[in-house]
Order: sequence, then structure tokens, then C-alpha cells
Amino acid sequence: MTFTSSPSSWPSVIVGAILLVYWVKVLQLVVRTRRTVGRAANIVPPEPLGRALRIVWGPAVVLWIFLPLLVPFVLDPPAGLRPIWNVYGNGIVGWTMVAIALAALTITWVCWIKMGTSWRMGIDPNEKTRLVFTGPYSRVRHPIYGLSQVLGVVAVVVMPSPVMIAVGALHVFLMQWESRREEKFLVALHGPVYADYIRQTGRFIPRIKAARPHGADAAFPAEEGATKAA
Repeated sequence: MTFTSSPSSWPSVIVGAILLVYWVKVLQLVVRTRRTVGRAANIVPPEPLGRALRIVWGPAVVLWIFLPLLVPFVLDPPAGLRPIWNVYGNGIVGWTMVAIALAALTITWVCWIKMGTSWRMGIDPNEKTRLVFTGPYSRVRHPIYGLSQVLGVVAVVVMPSPVMIAVGALHVFLMQWESRREEKFLVALHGPVYADYIRQTGRFIPRIKAARPHGADAAFPAEEGATKAA
């Protein structure tokens, strides 16, 4: 492959850089959790299904970051990495995607702060972390998962290659599946408190009328708490 110093799409490169920052922050949170809480952040979950999912999810995350970041510097990428349409380039759609990615990262950062020491990357059946019902979590059960899916779609828009489309679709599917797995686990763990929370909030999008659940100071291992994959 031949590389160039001038990328075919700056928005794609910037989105890739945003994703790199996102995942570097995730790794920092993993280290912080071990240091401050004395427990693993479940980057490799103790439950078998969670570990199996990482076999697929890990490589997908690597591709998710580096395809939009590096492919624009390749003059003649292989067919699987070549955008199947090239209507975005450095135009308004591409830069709009950059703005959306920056907004998603910013709101996710707020969610990480709100999660505090309850943040995790996977389900640990033997751990009960504190529920969080404040900030974005007062309206949405899985804001980080929702925003992660937005970032997945943004990456596809700026780098619409067959491989990137497959990675984006896989990521969205796994986020949808993981959020439902976690809800089932958290209802079993926290009982009526979390069940009531589910009734009053949206999974990824706020409901029109959302009330603060009872026991708002109780614990929420959250998508990024008792479990989380990003």
C-alpha cells in the first residue's frame, strides 16, 4: 500500500482521533478502578458470556478506531477498506459528523464522572456497586451505550467501507444486546428499585415524562457500572 501525507478525508481522521481519545480514557478508567477501588473494572468479565463477547468485541474496537484514523492516508486501499461511496470527503456532512462525535465524547465524559467508582466494563455477578440516578442517568438508563452507538454510526458515515459498515453494525448490535443483559442482571440484583427505574426512564432516549425513581441515592452499577463495555 502507498501512503500519503494528505488524507482523503480530514473529518474521518478527526473522528478516528476522537475514538482514540475515548478508548484511551476507558483504559485510564480501568487502571483507576483497580487503584482506587481495589477491584477489576471487568475489562475481561468474570462471567463466561462476557469473556466470549470480548473475543469478538476487542478486534472490532481496534478496527473501529484505526480504520477512520488511518485509511484516509492510504492512496489505494484494499477493496474491503475502500469507501463504497465518497460523497462526504471534507464537506459539510463530514464536519457535521465531527461535531456530533465531539458532542458524544463530551457527554460521555460527564457520564463517566457521574458514574464515579461504580463504573465497570462488564458484569461481575459477585459485585454490587452503587446505583447512579443523577445527571444523564435521571432520564436515560444507558447514556454511554447510546452515545457509543452514535459514535459507531458516525464512524460509518465518515468511512463507509464494507469492513467499517460491518464493524459499526456489530458494535450497535452488541450494545443493544449488552444493555438488555445488564438490565436483566440489575433487576435480579436490585429488585424493585431498578425495576421502577426501568419503568420511568428510556433505555437510550429520554422518555417525554421521566420522574426520578424512588431511592435515588441507591446504587446503580449501570451500563458502565455493574457492567459496561465502553
